[in-house]
Amino acid sequence: MKKNINGITCNYEISGSGPWVTLSHSLACDLGMWDGLAEELARHFSVLRYDTRGHGLSSAPVGAYTLSELATDLAGLFQALNIHKSHFIGLSMGGMIGQTFAIAYPGILKTLVLADTTSRRPENALEMWAERVKNARNEGMEALVESTLARWFTEPFRNAQPLEMDRIGNMIRNTPVDGFAGCCNAISRIDVLDQLNQIECPALVMVGEHDHATTPWMAQQMQAALRDAELIIIPSAAHLSNVEQPYFFNQAVLKFLKQYS
Repeated sequence: MKKNINGITCNYEISGSGPWVTLSHSLACDLGMWDGLAEELARHFSVLRYDTRGHGLSSAPVGAYTLSELATDLAGLFQALNIHKSHFIGLSMGGMIGQTFAIAYPGILKTLVLADTTSRRPENALEMWAERVKNARNEGMEALVESTLARWFTEPFRNAQPLEMDRIGNMIRNTPVDGFAGCCNAISRIDVLDQLNQIECPALVMVGEHDHATTPWMAQQMQAALRDAELIIIPSAAHLSNVEQPYFFNQAVLKFLKQYS
């Protein structure tokens, strides 16, 4: 399904019934990243998944995007679907969007799950992301698949799950270069750590123990800065912890959400 919001066409899917829960995916993925969790949640909730601007079947306009713009996209989708309250689960870029949205639009999110994400960019972020964008523009997204999968998953999981590597790899290679570049600009400038105390809803911070992109140390910083947050470190997982350890991830999320539904 699609809605025209904030100057773009936004692709989304809804499943289940009950209180709303919204899922926001990583950079270079799409709403299919959440297939497993969405199936679990749909037994208890109305589940909204959407393709972030520049990804999946949503529009990928040329130019630099900002996290404020991506949060405004979400606000427009909520308005179009008449959603006034929702739980929110975001991983990596999705978690950055969730933080930005919760600060800019207080009172809408019932809870906030921040998985494998950060609130403050590392010092080399602008240069690092600019180099990845350069490679994508010069060689196509295919050039980023192998190195991205190596960051996102532990080596034992990559070796044991070739079909899952193909599935996630296809999401990476099918991401529009303009959308990848636009979102790289947004996430390379994340800097909301000092504003997290404005977020009033309960939060769950989750991170893979082997996540070298958004590290457990970054997760601990977020937990300390939030008013009401718990931290779970996911064993034997790297950056896409929901894919690498789905049972652990899904059960932790369900337990958390049921406290506030």
